[in-house]
Amino acid sequence: MYDIAIVGAGPAGASAALFAAKAGKKVVVVDSDQSVTRRAWIENHYGVAEITGPDLVDIGKKQAAKFGAELVQGKVTGVTRGQDGLTVTTEQASYEAKHVILATGMSVELAEAIGVETVPGTEPRIKAIFKVDAAGKTGADGIWAAGTCAGVSMHTIITAGDGAKVAINVISELNGERYVDHDVLKA
Repeated sequence: MYDIAIVGAGPAGASAALFAAKAGKKVVVVDSDQSVTRRAWIENHYGVAEITGPDLVDIGKKQAAKFGAELVQGKVTGVTRGQDGLTVTTEQASYEAKHVILATGMSVELAEAIGVETVPGTEPRIKAIFKVDAAGKTGADGIWAAGTCAGVSMHTIITAGDGAKVAINVISELNGERYVDHDVLKA
């Protein structure tokens, strides 16, 4: 069983995976490779002069994998509750996890399939988002959402930060105490 299953590997999902895997959590990321970021040219991402969307996505996935996140290709068709946690199902496989982070970008079509409430979107061209609290929790136990699908601006820097925030909240819940990831320079 995974500690965290993440649906989507765009900036929000890969950032969540990076933080969770670096914290020593067992993480699987299921990605359909449909991130709108793959069509972007980015010049407003802090710390990066300019980058293509495909490069940003690929670097994010590599960072998460470096710390042990397992990345699998697939389209999630459902999330169900079992005795010990949640099961994320694709057309080819299923993955059991204690928590699920939905980082599905502009898409909330999974919401109807899994019974997670949506509300009208707040960003231009975003019709609906998952209803979440400030921590990123949905109304379904153990299911969280991060990034554009959770109502934050679709700028990559913001969705990546939201993915990190939600991951830290999930890690903190798993650990039973507030988690902080802060590396320092080595002399």
